[in-house]
Amino acid sequence: MKRILVVGAGGQIGTELVTHLQKNYGEDNVVAAEVRPDVVKKIAEHAQAVELDALDFQKYGETIKKYKIDAVYNLVALLSAKGELNPDLAWKINIGALLNSLNLARELHCAVFTPSSIGAFGYNTPHYKTPQDTIMRPDTIYGVCKVTGELLGDYYFKRFGVDARSVRFPGLISNGALPGGGTTDYAVEVFYEIWKHGKYTCAVPRDAYMDMMYMPDALTATTQLMEADPSRLKHRNSFNIASMSFTPEQLFNELKKRIPTFTWDYKVDPIKADIANSWPDIMDDSCARAEWDWTPKWGLQEMMTDMLAACREKVENGEY
Repeated sequence: MKRILVVGAGGQIGTELVTHLQKNYGEDNVVAAEVRPDVVKKIAEHAQAVELDALDFQKYGETIKKYKIDAVYNLVALLSAKGELNPDLAWKINIGALLNSLNLARELHCAVFTPSSIGAFGYNTPHYKTPQDTIMRPDTIYGVCKVTGELLGDYYFKRFGVDARSVRFPGLISNGALPGGGTTDYAVEVFYEIWKHGKYTCAVPRDAYMDMMYMPDALTATTQLMEADPSRLKHRNSFNIASMSFTPEQLFNELKKRIPTFTWDYKVDPIKADIANSWPDIMDDSCARAEWDWTPKWGLQEMMTDMLAACREKVENGEY
């Protein structure tokens, strides 16, 4: 049975990934690590939790040894919009945590999962059916970190035999954690604001077409890839995966069909607009489908039904 360490467990992905991994591998085989003491305390209510700064190489290694970890899920990252406000900090956190993860995996013989992103692409990348292997010249420090991470993952695999794997996540929609500074946060925020105020002001242009994915599909992708037969993997770092694509205006119009009183407007953030326009509209995920049988389960309508119910409950309970 695998023993797993989730680093950065209090973020958007980690909040739900810990529970997902517990269901797959057993509660005793999953350890959640976070740098923020208050978040560690909250996680400890339902999982093994440790306070850990992923930039502290020694303590990171001691944690892996203590819990006899077989696989590390490194989720530590400063997201796209926040990263542009402090590029030096974004590089320090994103690459520092990754290098520590890879070097410890090399030393202690662990597998490593680190998510990449549509942010790894840029204006020069084909935006429609973005190929698995294509031009990658991002215009954000977040994207630069993601491309660097993909290259490092492949390098450590080829040079040192580290079992490093990753996927390029689209914008992730989730009700498990509140938005954390990403360009696609609007597709989460609106589901709360629709119940709290009945209206929403969007910071992304109305026609910004982007790949999106509901969190349950993202969680399945992580475990499915990590369990995949390595002999089938022609790629490792990193696989395109796709599920649904839409613009803010398309999403809001669909929501209005459900809630006719809903209204919206736009106050575009130039940084978010520039980032959104540089990202793919739709990624070609045929390599993931061929190499490890990736198949998404959630579409736009199913996602909306689930998000509306979950976010309404949180608003009514005062959680947003």
